[in-house]
Amino acid sequence: MQTTNQSNEIKVILAFAAIYVIWGSTFYGVSIALKSFPPFMLSALRLLIAGLALLVICILRKEEPPSLNALAKNAFCGLLMFIGGIVAVVWAQQYLPSSLASIIITTPFWFIILDKRQWSVYFSNKWILTGLIIGLLGVILLLGFKQGRSGTGDSGMQLISIMVMVTGSAMWVVGALYLKYHPTKTSTFVSTSIQFLAAGIFCLIICLMRGELQHMVLKEIRMDSTIALGYLSIVSSLITFMAFVWLIKRKPPVVVSTYSYVNPVVAVLLGWGLGNEHISTIQIVSLAVILCGVLFVNIPKYKLFHQN
Repeated sequence: MQTTNQSNEIKVILAFAAIYVIWGSTFYGVSIALKSFPPFMLSALRLLIAGLALLVICILRKEEPPSLNALAKNAFCGLLMFIGGIVAVVWAQQYLPSSLASIIITTPFWFIILDKRQWSVYFSNKWILTGLIIGLLGVILLLGFKQGRSGTGDSGMQLISIMVMVTGSAMWVVGALYLKYHPTKTSTFVSTSIQFLAAGIFCLIICLMRGELQHMVLKEIRMDSTIALGYLSIVSSLITFMAFVWLIKRKPPVVVSTYSYVNPVVAVLLGWGLGNEHISTIQIVSLAVILCGVLFVNIPKYKLFHQN
């Protein structure tokens, strides 16, 4: 019994390490992959590789096939969530350093704003309202950040990129909330595979329409970009997601959600230490302000958790 408990504790530690460190390193991985792959091609490859790998797992697990309704619903939500959560980030990182992109973690705030069924609870709580205001101030501070990835980025495109990422966070939450209130009977593995593949096919179509393939020269693809692509596809998108699903079934969601505090710190440190990205004062202040906002939003959940 003691050996089993120790084994479970090790698994929990490894799962937390994955969602803390691996998801935090995703932004730096994207910046490396973008050195060889155009944004929509990178997104298509990442999503399709993860989706196909997960499909193989579903086949090996002999998962029940989805109904047509579940297929359509998961495909639509996959477009919303992964275009908002992955493609928007990849596109924006053409003009933003990875450390800055990681700070724009507006997802917790969009959950409060868009989850209409919980408004009576959310907007009657002083902690949540304060957190929303603080988070908004943090985003506004980011709009004053004027340095691109190479230090010469166009400030107009940086502003657009920040807004794309904020909008992408909202898209992710819309898809997640739809699935929450209109769940399908398919397993998590099957549903996620459909979502990955639907978003990947969409990105592939956009990639072909933009002519990204025509400008690709295989011999010019960097080894580090190829490794980054594999890392983003298998380690970040697939393995870490499975760790997250496993963890969320064993620990309170409020505890698991602490990754949203750690990911930006990991990304900023990697961008500064490995990517030679300049960390400005306004970037540090924005990080602190947004994280404070996320903390305030989650205080009521922590109180409820400790009461139970």
